[in-house]
Amino acid sequence: MVLKYLLEKEVKQFLRNPIFPRIVMMFPVIVLLVMPWATSFEVENVNVVVVDADNTVMSQRLTHKIDGSRYFNLVGTTASYWQALAMVESHEADLVLEIPDGFEKILIHEGNAEFQVSANSVNGSRGSLGANYMNMLVGDFSTEIAVENGRDVVKPVDVIVRNLYNELLDYKKFMVPALIVIVLIILCGFLPALNIVNEKEIGTISQINVTPVGRWTFIFAKLLPYWVIGMLAISIGFTVAWLVYGLVPKGSFVTIYLAAAIFILVVSSLGLIVSNYSATMQQAMFLMMFIMIIFILMSGLFTPIASMPEWAQWVAFFNPPHYVIDILRSVYLKGGTMASNAFEFAMLGAFAIVTSLLAMFSYRKRE
Repeated sequence: MVLKYLLEKEVKQFLRNPIFPRIVMMFPVIVLLVMPWATSFEVENVNVVVVDADNTVMSQRLTHKIDGSRYFNLVGTTASYWQALAMVESHEADLVLEIPDGFEKILIHEGNAEFQVSANSVNGSRGSLGANYMNMLVGDFSTEIAVENGRDVVKPVDVIVRNLYNELLDYKKFMVPALIVIVLIILCGFLPALNIVNEKEIGTISQINVTPVGRWTFIFAKLLPYWVIGMLAISIGFTVAWLVYGLVPKGSFVTIYLAAAIFILVVSSLGLIVSNYSATMQQAMFLMMFIMIIFILMSGLFTPIASMPEWAQWVAFFNPPHYVIDILRSVYLKGGTMASNAFEFAMLGAFAIVTSLLAMFSYRKRE
């Protein structure tokens, strides 16, 4: 009976601020509509300037091939490398391809020629990927010329690449499941972090403290509404992923919802721990923001954990979002099951037990 009234109080308190229900409904939609495009690591439209010191039919043919590629934008040709470098300095170009004098003669008679590619690596991924794309394009061009001139193109190994689970390497299929987890972190972590400290500031916590309500009942009444909010948010996320990107999990929704339910308990409990130890709203917000940054950066959302330094991999090992992101990507792309993700579920369960107990014991009744 006491729990019923506490839950009623939490629902009324949540609905009293009209912005909160709107955030819960709109935030997953906005994140999934914007973030998959903004966080893509696919590099296209790299601006290229060509330094054509040869000025022959072959050099012009190569220039036209670059201009026709969807990966490159030809922004100009110059006869001087320093003019091209000035275009890089003024942010007009990302790559400089230097075609040397005598390029056509060497290419026709010897079958290969040297090029120089200079990449602006202020943006490291754009510079390195753009340079790799250019190397492949020039290699294809050299092969075409060799075949046209009757030379045998010898390939010692013919490699056929098959991309499992994401054959077209669509980055959105990789990012959308992880972004659903980020929605849960922000909604179910940030809002609980402001809950108890808000009651401290307005004084209602003092009225609770003089009642016989136990700490477990009190914390459970705080956690349950955010668990419902999280399940609603993830359902909205699945709907947007299906309607906008055509993404449906190859595995079972039951596996996803179970993982989400455990993870919501983890982040909501963590938010309540922060709220219990914070004296003001500003204090809770800054502390939760710091935790969320660590959660997101160490979750494998953008960078594979195996590529991180060893110390960062140990941090990621104790990072709950790491495991739920792995589960969602596995279910969405590979049709993963609870059995195939048993270790991830075990880790999430351990985190849920620890954080919920800490949330309960960190709450102290004070008159």
